[in-house]
Amino acid sequence: MQLQDQVAIITGAGGGIGERIAVKWAEAGAHIVVNDVVEEAAAAVAEQVREYGVDAFVDTSDITDAEQVQSMVDEVMERFGRIDILVNNAGITRDGLLVRMDEDQWDLVLEVNLKGAFLCTRAVCRPMMKARQGRIINMSSVSGVGGNAGQANYSASKGGLISLTKTTAQELAGRNVTCNALAPGFIETAMTEQLPEEQRSAWLERIPLARAGSADDVAEAVLFLAGPGASYITGQVINIDGGLIM
Repeated sequence: MQLQDQVAIITGAGGGIGERIAVKWAEAGAHIVVNDVVEEAAAAVAEQVREYGVDAFVDTSDITDAEQVQSMVDEVMERFGRIDILVNNAGITRDGLLVRMDEDQWDLVLEVNLKGAFLCTRAVCRPMMKARQGRIINMSSVSGVGGNAGQANYSASKGGLISLTKTTAQELAGRNVTCNALAPGFIETAMTEQLPEEQRSAWLERIPLARAGSADDVAEAVLFLAGPGASYITGQVINIDGGLIM
């Protein structure tokens, strides 16, 4: 129960990696704020969380809206009196080659993946700094580390998230608030299931461990960064990719 009675906000927690993080952390004793714009999905995850005897709070705030994000944080503080952990997990893709990508595809991905993380991070800064403790974990991607053809918008957003991570770590370290990023590679999620078989095979051929990762692989790493064993780690990017990028 390494997160006993801690309060964690997880964005985009209605499925995939966010869902697995929520369940893993509930098992570790944390109370979970399940944020997702799809209320039914968030409610289903909250039900799983409550099975571990912890509290689950469903929130449907749009993380690209500053007022909604601040209202979410205010409500969490009113309900629990603390925010120990934030996971900026929500993200979308709108893939396409650079020469064919329109501004709407670019703007939407940057808005959700990068601006959303900035707004959530900014909103939790004050309560964490006041408490002189906190963990912020950003979900980047190997595309943000090494780029990826057909994902100019996604790669830029995830690369920006890495820079945001390092800056946040520098600014908040004096108040004992850490900030780190994870960069998952090819992970089995609803998003990757939609890829054509040739594209999936091409990805797997590039991975030294010769398999796709699971949402649990990522959730375990996030649990470590949130736990006591990671108290001296900040400003780092951990690749969870089976050796794809070395």
